[in-house]
Amino acid sequence: MNRSDFPILSRTVYGKPLVYLDNAATTQKPQCVIDAIAEEYCSVNANVHRGVHFLSTQATELHEAARERVRTFINATSTTEIIFTRGTTESLNLMASSYGDAFLKEGDEVIVTEMEHHSNIVPWQMLRERKGIILKAVPIADDGSLDLEKLETLFTPRTRLLSVCHVSNVLGTMNPIRQLADIAHAHNAHLLVDAAQSVPHFPVDVQALGCDFLAFSGHKVYGPTGIGVLYGREALLDMMPPYQGGGEMIARVTFERTTYERLPFKFEAGTPDYVGTHALAVALDYLSAIGMEHIHEHEQDLTAYAMQRLAEIPDLQLYGTTPTKDAVCAFNINGIHHLDLGTLLDRLGIAIRTGHHCAQPLMARYGVEGMCRASFALYNTREEIDALVAAILRVRKMFV
Repeated sequence: MNRSDFPILSRTVYGKPLVYLDNAATTQKPQCVIDAIAEEYCSVNANVHRGVHFLSTQATELHEAARERVRTFINATSTTEIIFTRGTTESLNLMASSYGDAFLKEGDEVIVTEMEHHSNIVPWQMLRERKGIILKAVPIADDGSLDLEKLETLFTPRTRLLSVCHVSNVLGTMNPIRQLADIAHAHNAHLLVDAAQSVPHFPVDVQALGCDFLAFSGHKVYGPTGIGVLYGREALLDMMPPYQGGGEMIARVTFERTTYERLPFKFEAGTPDYVGTHALAVALDYLSAIGMEHIHEHEQDLTAYAMQRLAEIPDLQLYGTTPTKDAVCAFNINGIHHLDLGTLLDRLGIAIRTGHHCAQPLMARYGVEGMCRASFALYNTREEIDALVAAILRVRKMFV
């Protein structure tokens, strides 16, 4: 990997070199992904599946090749198990709507965790309002690890689904998905994984994990915004009704009756983001050429180094201190509001994220309104972490 592959990293902010540490929100894009988007619009732009002319055929081939690329990247058994969505949020909403219609009725239970992103909480609450399901949350320990003993006690004969993040977007906690799959299946429940913060950072194999469903976003894995993936076991997807109606997802329509397309098209109503799917495939090719194992090793080194350096700062509180964490450091400094710190760091060219990080229940768990978060990607360096620490110490002097 060459940092020059990412054009935006060469820019300055307020006259300072950009230090971009907001990768959990979105990653920067390599030139090959940017070129792929421009090239398709310039040379291959045509609606997919429905056309017989050359451009439509070529665009369709690229779109379906991208589906196969995603399949191999996460090791699904078939492209029928790969559904394109607008991102992790839409994938989880699809699950709440479609899985909810197929498998859940009043009194059935869904279990989430205290560390979930709002997109893995709110859709289930909305389903609770519509159907009267019961939503439970697994507590976490002070270090950010999941309380597995408590989890076991939450299962009942009415539990249908465990829905959990693979890696916390705030704490960096890496949850033991294989173990969670075994627990869920032992209780005749399914496992849904929010993999938005894992797929960009280390190898993810859905068969090895044993999960029933998994979602991730293109823009967090060096691809474009507005594209994402929902993986699901074919037998389960077959049982689920469509999420939306319209073109593309139908086999035949009359005023009396509509029959639906086969998988995966049953869940892809309307014109898909065929440019985005191709660019996502190019991003996955880029990562594979580097090697996900190498990316993980590099980011593990950055995470450990950042935790060490941040711990040296007086009055700094770290959140998420489990031995198994990845690519995220959350912290606050006593006496400095997180928004003030983030704003002042920005003036020094350091881009971090501040606020509740779409995880307000987690903020409540730690008794804070918000946190600062530095999150890492394959192009970050130890020198940038040193720059972050130096900038925090400079800001701190203003408040001491």
